Amino acid sequence: MSRFRAKCSNPAPMNSEFPHTRDLVLIGGGHTHALVLRKWGMNPLPGVRVTVIDPAPTAAYSGMLPGFVAGHYTEDELGIDLVKLCRFAGARLIMDAVDGIDLSARSIHVPNRAPIAFDVAAIDVGITSAMPMLSGFSQNGIPAKPLTPFAKRWAAFRSSDAPKQVAVIGGGVAGCELAMAMAHALGLDGAKYEVRVVDRSQALTETSPPAREKLRAALQELGVEVLEGADVTHVAADHLVLGDGGTVASQFTVGAAGAKPHDWQATIGLDLHDGFLAVNPMLQTSDPAIFATGDCAHMTHAPRTKAGVFAVRQSPVLYDNLVAILSGGALSRYDPQSDYLKLISLGGKRALAEKWGRVVTGPLLWKWKNRIDGTFMDKFRDLPVMQGPSLPRTHAEGLGELIGDAPMCGGCGAKVGRDALRTALSQMPASARADVLSQPGDDAAILATGGVQQVITTDHLRSITDDPVLMTRIAAEHALGDIWAMGASPQAATATIILPRMSATLQARTMSEIMQTASQVLGTVGAAVVGGHSSMGQEMTIGFTLTGLCGPAPITLSGAQVGDAIILTKPLGSGVIMAAEMSGLAQGTIVAGCFDWLVQSQKDAAAILAGVHAMTDVTGFGLAGHLSGIAEASQASIEVAMSDVPLMTGALGLAQGGVASTLLSDNRAGAGEVAAPQGPLGDLMFDPQTSGGLVASIDGDAAQGVLAQLRAKGYQAAVIGRVVDGPARVVFR
Repeated sequence: MSRFRAKCSNPAPMNSEFPHTRDLVLIGGGHTHALVLRKWGMNPLPGVRVTVIDPAPTAAYSGMLPGFVAGHYTEDELGIDLVKLCRFAGARLIMDAVDGIDLSARSIHVPNRAPIAFDVAAIDVGITSAMPMLSGFSQNGIPAKPLTPFAKRWAAFRSSDAPKQVAVIGGGVAGCELAMAMAHALGLDGAKYEVRVVDRSQALTETSPPAREKLRAALQELGVEVLEGADVTHVAADHLVLGDGGTVASQFTVGAAGAKPHDWQATIGLDLHDGFLAVNPMLQTSDPAIFATGDCAHMTHAPRTKAGVFAVRQSPVLYDNLVAILSGGALSRYDPQSDYLKLISLGGKRALAEKWGRVVTGPLLWKWKNRIDGTFMDKFRDLPVMQGPSLPRTHAEGLGELIGDAPMCGGCGAKVGRDALRTALSQMPASARADVLSQPGDDAAILATGGVQQVITTDHLRSITDDPVLMTRIAAEHALGDIWAMGASPQAATATIILPRMSATLQARTMSEIMQTASQVLGTVGAAVVGGHSSMGQEMTIGFTLTGLCGPAPITLSGAQVGDAIILTKPLGSGVIMAAEMSGLAQGTIVAGCFDWLVQSQKDAAAILAGVHAMTDVTGFGLAGHLSGIAEASQASIEVAMSDVPLMTGALGLAQGGVASTLLSDNRAGAGEVAAPQGPLGDLMFDPQTSGGLVASIDGDAAQGVLAQLRAKGYQAAVIGRVVDGPARVVFR
């Protein structure tokens, strides 16, 4: 899918070669599940469709969180990239939070989407240190766990101009370790800081006396004040209120008072121990088809404190037991060790080690901890990337040039080139029907029906994600682009769906997810989903045929006038980002940001742009190709300032690294009369867009007012060029 390829001796498995018959759902991207996914990628169980549900594209590694807070690691070094990991494992990733499980229906509830069915499930969602019962904490505090949101809030606070006053509620090892890390980081910044640990009883009670003495000395050395016997009654934006009426200044309040299970775990009907999911030696809950590991679980046969070491060592047993229960094999036991090495960061590059009652501190221990953590994270950094098919020794001439060295793109990156399409359309005879008001080449056909004008368009997409709900949202917004571009109002839709081979049960589950999503997305804009067609194939493809009603003068490609401004409503870059994602080269945060743009509705933008001189949506032919269509139809010359064209986060960096969609060369060759510089930024002007923005030619005097309206509605819109005197062409400068 890209021109760049990392060398790899063990390409990602092709589990999709086999029909799916069972659904395995992993709830949470914790350490156990991350290791299971890595092993699954190397040795998948054929016939199993794996789904991962986690709110974020990355999962923070707890062992490195204090080092990140102290400034020893970057945010990228802290996170396990779930997007890349799921791509390697052949799993679909749903970036959302679970809020319930229906045991009788065998389904998992996620807000704003159809229930996700499962045959076997595993839960590894960690714990939270949120304090919803503490007045003001939800509005003004941040729990230390989950880790990912905390890490982002800390990074923002550290770089802000706010007074560096920090309070940590909870004087356990976790709270004191974070307090030391924050004090060290603020000291590095040269800031005058105040860091306090506030505990309602005594701090560090879970440690041995020798360890407690050394930790207290480290806190004092960093200037961290420990307030014991202090009960917090309210958290305000800039201070804490204590039970005795006193206050503690704090611009950044962290909750670290113990381990609390997520509230939804208590509502699903599984056996609990103090709110945590009770599991047997095989890591099964009271429902044998549901497993639980890590901090969210309580091992009834061998109770232990909450520590990441147990989560890591549970992973091989969980993997074996998931394979066993899905294939009819025998399950294995997990028996944890009686004691484990405790390594506690002391703010700077020093650490404390404790095991079997012995306590040691020093910089060498931090180096040891750093090596352990780095070795763990390397397991997820060095994943094989997806490669294109290998050519047989004897093959037809031209085959190598056609398939390239990477797999074909999905979305609009899989579109037929503009040259090939224009050639085919040019050979079609013009319609002689009086009620067909358009000819091949515009965004949609215009029909005269019963005294009104109706537009009709069809579009479908080769999947760019294995999540059918996300893919349906993208495909629906993509298909609506042609309706919006014509200035029409959506009326009715039929769906065209191709599913990869799977059992009848999984077919029903997947079709339910797709059709419920289609009805929701299209119904929101007034279109009724009235049916469609489905079939089985090699991969998921989703498309829609849409009709819309418009006024007496639909907006077409023609009509651009000299003096017009060119406005674009969405940033470019989805083609190169999706190419990189398929090859395992894009960071998960970049991919997640791209998906957010792809599902952004253009309904409000179309309303604001009503009455423009010419408009189209930017899709498979890229900005250059679609502007060329306006220039040709309007017999106008368009100049574009590339520096004004908005780009998705990460797109330019990937292009500079040599990543490109497989359609890029066709788009450059078939764009028509287009002048654009070579190089990464120039390539992005031809990057095929899936569910791209609208590009409109609008009266120059009205452009800034319209732009302000678009931005007020949340669009990253920009005036990118103008229409000038000259021949029909597009010039990028």
